[in-house]
Amino acid sequence: MSTDANAVIPVSELNRRVRSALEGEFPLQWIAGEISNLTRAASGHVYFSLKDESAQARCVMFRSRAQAIPWRLENGQQVEARALVTLYEPRGDFQLGVESLRRAGLGRLFEAFARLKERLEAEGMFAGDRKRPLPTFPRTIGVIASTQAAALRDVLAALRRRAPHLGVVLYPSLVQGEGAGERIADAIAVAGARMECDVLLVVRGGGSIEDLWAFNEECVARAIATSPLPVVSGIGHETDHTIADFVADMRAATPTAAAELATQHWFAARQHLVEQESSLLRSCRRTLDQAQYAIDQLAWHLVHPSTRLEQLRTALDLLASRMKSTLPEMLRHTQSRLNQATLALGRAAPRTAAASGRIKLLAQRLLASAQQRHAERLGHVYQLEKSLQHLNPAHTLARGYAVARDSNGAVILDAKTLSRGQAVTVQFAHGTIDASILAVRPG
Repeated sequence: MSTDANAVIPVSELNRRVRSALEGEFPLQWIAGEISNLTRAASGHVYFSLKDESAQARCVMFRSRAQAIPWRLENGQQVEARALVTLYEPRGDFQLGVESLRRAGLGRLFEAFARLKERLEAEGMFAGDRKRPLPTFPRTIGVIASTQAAALRDVLAALRRRAPHLGVVLYPSLVQGEGAGERIADAIAVAGARMECDVLLVVRGGGSIEDLWAFNEECVARAIATSPLPVVSGIGHETDHTIADFVADMRAATPTAAAELATQHWFAARQHLVEQESSLLRSCRRTLDQAQYAIDQLAWHLVHPSTRLEQLRTALDLLASRMKSTLPEMLRHTQSRLNQATLALGRAAPRTAAASGRIKLLAQRLLASAQQRHAERLGHVYQLEKSLQHLNPAHTLARGYAVARDSNGAVILDAKTLSRGQAVTVQFAHGTIDASILAVRPG
């Protein structure tokens, strides 16, 4: 950044430019050193110095970042800090803004972890097709754990709770520290050689990467891969992953979860049996209740024959008494209805004498009317006959008229339609003549 040497700037501007220059020149990077002058503020922020043999730098780690550290920070700890080089402008203090911390040497451990993981994965040791399914109903479960570890107690408690009938074989081993990897691998080999269990649980509680490092060693990975027994790894917590987890036939988030995976079908079957037992008990109770009800019904109907006869005799007497008391009333009621029906029938009977006289009168009137109607019709017919006689052409001919027809038989109405010499037929009242036209006089 170029500036004018003669320009005058305030201190705040100088500090701002220095901060920008530092943060632009030095990105986030890992810095190794020893913690000293550690101070925890009431706000939760942590202040300390990171030093080596010849220098130190002030550091600040804000509350949200400090809470993510899985161990307690103390003076004298060797750490590696991922920090941003900056300047605290109000005081002009050079400092490191720490984003995360890890114990010194963890970077090398992570690198070794990554290299081994990459190499074993290239060999196909993590491939899904080589992983074996867990037995559905194992009889005996093998456990590789430290005898003093809480993880073993958690596993045994889970097995007792979920499948108390199963046998458990413990293969004790160191799970942390020098030589722990070889001890774990030997325990896996012993379990595979004895073949006295159906599934093998390799478990350990949570811890730092150094605490879990034995499960990142190649000898453990190869022992799991070559074991004739299916292996379930239950190492650390949910977020912890080791090489053994990738090689194992199945990974569980915790030791307790490993025990649950190995007994999942036994537990489900046990739950199913409990449900079936409850259902069977309910069915038995329901059947017994129904049978008891049927017995009660039968007992109510089951009486001594003499008692039953006495009951029937009493009922018969009661019916006879009721019949004696109700029969006269029924007869009176029936007689009353019969009398009413007789009266109604008498009122509805036809009066034949009056009807007969009326029928004779109507017959006489009908006959007279028919005769009168016949006479009127006959007179009308006579009138029509006279009218027809007047219209009859024969009567016209009888008065001296004649009808002339041409050769086709058509009546000649106009003399102009005729020509001299044309043949015609003339019809009289009596007879017909054939004639020829001598002359035509149209007027």
